[in-house]
Amino acid sequence: MTSILDAISRAFRDLFRFQVLWIVVWPILAATLLWVILGVAFWSSFSGWIASGLTAIGIQEWLEGVEPRWIAYGIQGVAHLILFVPLVFVTALVITALFAMPALVHLVANRDYPQLKRENGGGVAGSLLNALLAIGIFIAIWLVTLPLWLIGAGVVIPFVAVAYLNQRLFRYDALAEHASREEMQVLFSAWRSSLWGLGLLTGLIQFIPLLNLFAPVLAALAFIHFGLARLTELRHAP
Repeated sequence: MTSILDAISRAFRDLFRFQVLWIVVWPILAATLLWVILGVAFWSSFSGWIASGLTAIGIQEWLEGVEPRWIAYGIQGVAHLILFVPLVFVTALVITALFAMPALVHLVANRDYPQLKRENGGGVAGSLLNALLAIGIFIAIWLVTLPLWLIGAGVVIPFVAVAYLNQRLFRYDALAEHASREEMQVLFSAWRSSLWGLGLLTGLIQFIPLLNLFAPVLAALAFIHFGLARLTELRHAP
């Protein structure tokens, strides 16, 4: 637990470095713009899917009888927002993992781990494949666990899903430049529970208003610090 908290504290320290501030902003802006464009282009389709979902859980029929009508429209608008915000944050996480991680790794490594040799065990293809697998399994978690919402256990789904997504997205890219493939496999296996714990704690920040704007880059920094520190320990171990 100490290693997890140390990684998060170092991430907060680096979050407000001048070089990091733009990296904090642009993934969120890019993700928001992407989903605004998609929302406008496919508004009828998205609205139909949401209406189907509300019908499935018995809310749509109730909404049709709500008066005045602006209340019903307001509830439907909130449903759209509830769907839109997670899509933006998940997309921002993926953008950060794919495009912002190299710059963040260089910043952290040059300052805190300058003597750490680069073995280049990962690459662009591996990063892309890792991101696709992470998103695919993340979606599968939501689909498979949908029945849990009917018995009240669905409240834990967002936390499990985001913990998985964070640790799967960022652990690879945090180590890809410095660790060999063998070292990455060893670290992923030896520190599996800690990686999940770090994924959960950084994921919880995504549910805190305003602070969640920094969540993608904060998670990336935390995984970089955690991964490079564990790699250093591994190489110095007897």
